[in-house]
Amino acid sequence: MRPPDGLELPAPEFPPEIGWLGVPFLRMDRLMGQHAVLVEFWDFARVNSLRTLPYLRGWHERYAGAGLQTIGVHSPGFSFGRDPDLVARAVERLGVPFPVALDPDFEIWRSYDNRGWPARYLFDRRGVLAYFHLGEGDYEGTELAIQRALREIEPDLDPPEPLRPLRPEDAPGAELEPQTADVALPADRGRLELVRDWLDGEDWIEAADAGASATVRFRAGGAWAVLSGGELEPGLYETDGTIVAEEAGLRLHGFQFEPLPPG
Repeated sequence: MRPPDGLELPAPEFPPEIGWLGVPFLRMDRLMGQHAVLVEFWDFARVNSLRTLPYLRGWHERYAGAGLQTIGVHSPGFSFGRDPDLVARAVERLGVPFPVALDPDFEIWRSYDNRGWPARYLFDRRGVLAYFHLGEGDYEGTELAIQRALREIEPDLDPPEPLRPLRPEDAPGAELEPQTADVALPADRGRLELVRDWLDGEDWIEAADAGASATVRFRAGGAWAVLSGGELEPGLYETDGTIVAEEAGLRLHGFQFEPLPPG
């Protein structure tokens, strides 16, 4: 989505005290002039962020040499995501090739008045918002906007055709059927079939003993559980809709669902 004609929204500056992965720090005012800047709000424990990541990698590989600076802003949707070491491991595991700003207290999120994950903001060489998109999708539109911004830097740029859709539901104009809404815990524990005792926590329910299980009924293209606790690496785990605790202390933060393919 382009901003309305005549409305110029400048890029917010990054707070000086935040941490970074991949670089010591970045400043918007030092990137302007020779760069277009793509800022992506994401969370390694949200499946829609992970589904978008291959496109971000592709744009970085295609256009970094032409002046595109991609920046990931990791604003955690779950309590465990505030741990910078955990985020660093996820960035390495996922092969994120561009710098990542750590936003555990949502400072950058608030400065953008951001509303969800993933969200991307493209700023032109002047540092003015050229394009915005919330959620998955419009990958072709994003890439075309990147190309327009880079032509302002290099008018003779001869860009490639946009990346082909990775999934049928990513194609421009794809019509998707409604899917089951994500489950956030403990608020949505009434949507689950629970066996044995589960204790409410900050943003989880915790198995009181081994053998406790939680089941969600869903209609979607795929299901993922957000898990932590014990020696488990916190994050997303693919599921058929049922989680069984092998030992007490397993924390279930919620369930997330992928879109149904069109047709």
